[in-house]
Amino acid sequence: CADYKSPSIAIGFDVFRSSLLDIMNTLNMNSRFLTEITKANLPNCKELLKVVGQLRHLDNIKGNFAVSESEYISTTDLEEGKPIAQLIYSNVNDLVEQHQYLFEMLWDKAVPAELKIREIEEGAVPYKTKVIDNSEEIIQEIGRLASDSNELATCLTAGGILYSHYYFFNIKKKLLDKQRKGEHMGIRYVTSIEKENLEIAKLYLDNGIQIKHFRTLPPMSFVVSDKEIAATIEKMEGGRVVGGLLISNEPAYVKHFTAVFEELWKTGIDAIDRVRDIEEGVDLADIEIIANPREGIRRAWHIIKSAREEVSIIFSSVNALRRQIQMGGAQLLKEVSENCGAKIRLLVPSDIENDDNRIITKLVDGLRLVCPKVDIRIIDKSFRTRITIVAVDERECIIIELKDDTKDVSHAAAGLSTYSNSKSIVSSYTSIFKNLWKQTELNEQLKIHDKMQKELINVAAHELRTPVQPLIMSIESMKRSFPNDERISIILRSAERLQKLANDILDVTRIEGNTLRLSLEIVDLNEIIISICRDFGVIGSSNNISNNKGIKFSYKFNKGGKKQKAGKRVGAILVQADKSRLIQVVSNLVSNAVNSIKELEQRKLVKKGRHTRLAVKVEQNRQDDEESAISISVEENASGCQAIVSIRDSGIGIDPEILPRLFCKFATKSFDGIGLGLHICKGIIEAHGGNIWAKNNYDEQDKGATFSFSLPLKSS
Repeated sequence: CADYKSPSIAIGFDVFRSSLLDIMNTLNMNSRFLTEITKANLPNCKELLKVVGQLRHLDNIKGNFAVSESEYISTTDLEEGKPIAQLIYSNVNDLVEQHQYLFEMLWDKAVPAELKIREIEEGAVPYKTKVIDNSEEIIQEIGRLASDSNELATCLTAGGILYSHYYFFNIKKKLLDKQRKGEHMGIRYVTSIEKENLEIAKLYLDNGIQIKHFRTLPPMSFVVSDKEIAATIEKMEGGRVVGGLLISNEPAYVKHFTAVFEELWKTGIDAIDRVRDIEEGVDLADIEIIANPREGIRRAWHIIKSAREEVSIIFSSVNALRRQIQMGGAQLLKEVSENCGAKIRLLVPSDIENDDNRIITKLVDGLRLVCPKVDIRIIDKSFRTRITIVAVDERECIIIELKDDTKDVSHAAAGLSTYSNSKSIVSSYTSIFKNLWKQTELNEQLKIHDKMQKELINVAAHELRTPVQPLIMSIESMKRSFPNDERISIILRSAERLQKLANDILDVTRIEGNTLRLSLEIVDLNEIIISICRDFGVIGSSNNISNNKGIKFSYKFNKGGKKQKAGKRVGAILVQADKSRLIQVVSNLVSNAVNSIKELEQRKLVKKGRHTRLAVKVEQNRQDDEESAISISVEENASGCQAIVSIRDSGIGIDPEILPRLFCKFATKSFDGIGLGLHICKGIIEAHGGNIWAKNNYDEQDKGATFSFSLPLKSS
């Protein structure tokens, strides 16, 4: 092991050269030679490579010694072209072993002579990566890297920029001069700009250095040029000297750190905006993304423990509440409420089916047993989200993503978490919580009010029905005695309207209270429709309700394409239904159709008795689609066969303003009734498992409207 002068001595003096050849050829022994190969000693090193077994290069090697398995020699200095003047010799075992160990350590760090020779001869750049732990050498290497760069990008912590400014600002100014001359591509910094480094950031901006602010920086600071990278994992707090540095010119390292910097640069905040915010005292809040679910939950518990006034939590699901209780969340809330006097308010979405509401009740009761001061409310499942929101004292909040609600433990169910102490963000989530909390109060009040209203309407309707029925019976008796007395007819019609109103009110309360009872039996839709049309006087019989003469009526049943005459018994279409309720629906729709036609005549839009039509069609399929009909069609869908009844008229049509809410309560512009009939029809049809709908007809010759409803067919 010898410095760069040794190759000239080993090759220049025959005694040394012969000895090295004898070792390799005659004695058949392994020899290794370690030195520094330079341009000056390159010819000697190439000759030396021929006479020694192995030759390696090591930069700046000092000291000259040789060691065998049992002896050691060294010299203090070597002079090129001159023989060795003095030697130190020893066969002391400890000294021999020490130098054997030293040689092996240096040998491992060295590179093969062939690579170094080729590098010198061809001018190739050697790729190498090394770790430096000497503070002075670290400063020299970072300065050299910056000085040799054509482009410089640096990612530093808030303390790191102080370090960079203290040791390297003069180098940066030289690079900026080169940039102004077009000899350098510029300097960029990504750092965390805080109050302690604000003035340096402003100075750098004034000198033309580009800076972006990034709140959460990577765990290491680094500088990357177009050729090399230097990185440290130390925090570099307060500008203190770096103790360890990784430096490399490996293309893979340069490419990786360049990509990291560009990603940070792309998402960073312009330093000008950050400086302005600091100087104006804008909210300098922290926003942190926490990828580890365990850390996210731990942070949530930590801010809950810090509460002094209020803890507000919106759980993502009932299972989220259950998991937290299993982790000891109830005990945590108890400690916060009792020891700190903080108010605890929780909102949980009711996302479990009604039959399992006892699960929610059990959880809530168990939580209140452990923490009596907790105030917990159930919100509608429509407010369920995929996040749990925890807000504390309107000061901090954390949002935890729900990844898999089926898991039994919170760590497995949770995903990303976001922490913030921004006043605007925390106040926004707190406002959301308060609005939902207030809405639960209003919902409870509405439920109580709705219950009282239904009870009142139910009682009122029953009380109306009680005197109306004997009143009608008495008036009908008087009508038989005085058939031509118009006053009695007026009283009878008014009493019947009052009776219908009372019945409608009772039906509405039953439908909305889910207490509508059906007496199901097998009924024939054809038979019901023919009977109702005959009652209305549109099939050759007298009408005891009103005079419907002049309304053209057609009733058609198409089974396999064969037409039938009106009034004739046709093929049965059977459904399982409450016959009286079905008659109520069809009667109401036919009555509305007749009234629509009469209203058209009353407005003098058409001449009375002409071009007005109430048509009925009954069909087994939907191939025949005549314009005017009460039709019954049969079709098959995923849930089986169903009958579709359609009633089409040529009347005034549906008011466009009413159409969107046609089947809602009180949706009417007519003075004849209060708009409950279609709402009741909808409730009855849906109670049978069917649907009801309506549309205006838009053909020029026959306007008006078509009302349709579907019912499941009775399976044979």
